[in-house]
Amino acid sequence: MVTLAIIFILAATALPLTKNLARRAKEIELRQQLQTVRAAIDDFHRDWNRDGEALIGEACKKNKLTCKEVSSDNGYPKTLENLLSVELTGELNKTIWKYLRKITPDPITKTEWGLRCYVDPPDAELWCQEDIYDIYTTSNETALDGTRYRDW
Repeated sequence: MVTLAIIFILAATALPLTKNLARRAKEIELRQQLQTVRAAIDDFHRDWNRDGEALIGEACKKNKLTCKEVSSDNGYPKTLENLLSVELTGELNKTIWKYLRKITPDPITKTEWGLRCYVDPPDAELWCQEDIYDIYTTSNETALDGTRYRDW
């Protein structure tokens, strides 16, 4: 009887720990994916940066037509797909620039990411559809540390 009680107590304490472990794993995955995509956006911006008609980034200076197709007036990618590949076609060869291998779904919601433009305020929920300055999860859940996932 005492053994059964001990087993019951151990099982009751292990269940919440297991639940938190799974949640913590999702949070780690979310942080890693946010960091990866944000770094790719920064790399894209460095290469394809422009200020309206002024071409600033090295790739932009060398590929004016492609620059205007793939980057906004602020030099950010127009779509997430631009982070997967930007094709440059020259007379002799074709070059593909890649910033990400793939775009994975949001690990918390299992859906598409929320997107923000360069001109959007940090708490904007509607995307202006001009460029991609940042991504965020659309989940309203609270993380283990008490912050909201969408504020990460």
